[in-house]
Amino acid sequence: MTTRNSAPLASYIDLLLDAVCAVDKQGRFVFVSAACEHIFGYSPEELIGQPMIDLVHPADRQRTLDAAREIMGGESKLNFENRYMRKDGRVVHILWSARWSEVDQLRIAVARDITERKQAESRQAALYAISEAAHAAEDLLALFKRIHLIIGEWLPALNFSVALYDDHGAELSFPYHVDAHEPEQPCTMTGRLCAEVVRSGQPILLTPDQDDRPAGFERQESAQNTPCWLGVPLNSQNGTIGALIVKSMPGSEHYTEQDKELLQYVCAQVATAIERKQLHARLQRMAQYDQLTQLPNRELLRDRLKAALEAAREDCGRLALLYVDLDRFKEVNDTHGHAVGDMLLQTVANRLKGCVRETDTVARIGGDEFVVLLHSIHASGDADGVAVKIRQVLAQPLRLDGHSFNIQPSIGVAQYPEHGTEEKQLFRHADEAMYTAKREHHLRLV
Repeated sequence: MTTRNSAPLASYIDLLLDAVCAVDKQGRFVFVSAACEHIFGYSPEELIGQPMIDLVHPADRQRTLDAAREIMGGESKLNFENRYMRKDGRVVHILWSARWSEVDQLRIAVARDITERKQAESRQAALYAISEAAHAAEDLLALFKRIHLIIGEWLPALNFSVALYDDHGAELSFPYHVDAHEPEQPCTMTGRLCAEVVRSGQPILLTPDQDDRPAGFERQESAQNTPCWLGVPLNSQNGTIGALIVKSMPGSEHYTEQDKELLQYVCAQVATAIERKQLHARLQRMAQYDQLTQLPNRELLRDRLKAALEAAREDCGRLALLYVDLDRFKEVNDTHGHAVGDMLLQTVANRLKGCVRETDTVARIGGDEFVVLLHSIHASGDADGVAVKIRQVLAQPLRLDGHSFNIQPSIGVAQYPEHGTEEKQLFRHADEAMYTAKREHHLRLV
């Protein structure tokens, strides 16, 4: 490519914003325009004679070599995209058009830096994907798994942690943590980094060869054998609610300032998605649980009874409902006030839970009325045994706010299938049995 006019032609080419280069049959640069230095960070003197493939991102090298062979075979390439590693370590996205010059035995190519466009596309795609994930995920764990996959599409994120900050308890928790070397719990470094990111509300990038590290994260002597860390705060309108941490392993690709900026953008959407999911979970819990005792309410009890009935029908099994009413509870409220009455109800709830298995359900359906659902029993005597245990446990003396109480419950039992095969039949039988027990108890007292 050395002709009489090549010198003045090269001077004109140097005015182009796009890079122009020529590569010989061995894949080495023989000519580069001035724009190459701006795009790749290397001077022309550093590039001439160097193998082109050494600059290509490792993940894109094979398909780049395949494209080069096709070009040398006479096929022109238009709008071929790949990634290169700049001299400063940053990744740059390139759009190529290239052809083979048989006369000169050279590949002539024009390269355009499309990094900003690719970053904008990544931001938009991540925003859309995270929005979709926030709506599709059933819970926060499912959301974190999906976000991990999304972020892993545009930067190394094999090791990935999400920390959430509890403002009331001033504690950090790790609801999501994936790390091949610390599979159970985050290491001390992850915890320290999360704490600092949450405290400062600012991102922190730690690379092995970095000198200007924040206090407490100074570079060690064996820096080259340490991972690269990137921690970004989950900032919302209500402040910093947590942090997202990614870690690359020693010898792998380092995170860059571009990665930090992109992750900051994404984390703003992640924080919004987390808050939306947390709010949904709180509203769902409020709709299904009694706020005073934190027991399932009437609606959740009915859902569980419906599921238990379906299982019992399929397996020819048995179940039981115990309707529990506290005798003379109104007198407690009238005499000692609602605050004491509320504490009494909370204590009863805890004692009832201690009388049954974890697989059973204790619900508060209103006032001083509780229902115990025994999801699977072997014989009719099992339910009666639980009723006796409940009376014994509730009868134990109770001191609240300086007052002593003795709780006497009235309990009605309904069993499937003896007393009904449908939800309404079982509730009605248990309710009637409870009122019968209450009348008998009242007559004994009289």
